Amino acid sequence: MGGDRLAEKVLIVDDSVSMRQMERMILSQAGYEVVEASDGKDALSKLSADTSAVVTDFNMPNMNGVELVEAIRSGNVNSSVPILILTTESESDKKRQGKEAGATAWLTKPFEQQQLVKAVRKISEKVNF
Repeated sequence: MGGDRLAEKVLIVDDSVSMRQMERMILSQAGYEVVEASDGKDALSKLSADTSAVVTDFNMPNMNGVELVEAIRSGNVNSSVPILILTTESESDKKRQGKEAGATAWLTKPFEQQQLVKAVRKISEKVNF
């Protein structure tokens, strides 16, 4: 470890406690700092300027994943943060809704652990040429 680089912070948003625990375990093992939120409203209160990526469920009470994406994109805090929607929904109209709202990427449940890590790495890489 170089020690000069802080772990990237990932905000995971899911109303399922077991799903959040699984995502936390996978992303923590991959070296990410994980912040959890139980729904979109909770996520908005935990989003910060140093959040590197948001991983959100699609179907949640209070504020669903698409509404959360819209709220982040139109908000004042970190409005360009990469957002991955994680869901059991695979219909193209749901994907279109997510894209139109400003989601960066989409991953369908169930997924392999490596798929989640790869997706988060891919969307959060800030490559400078």
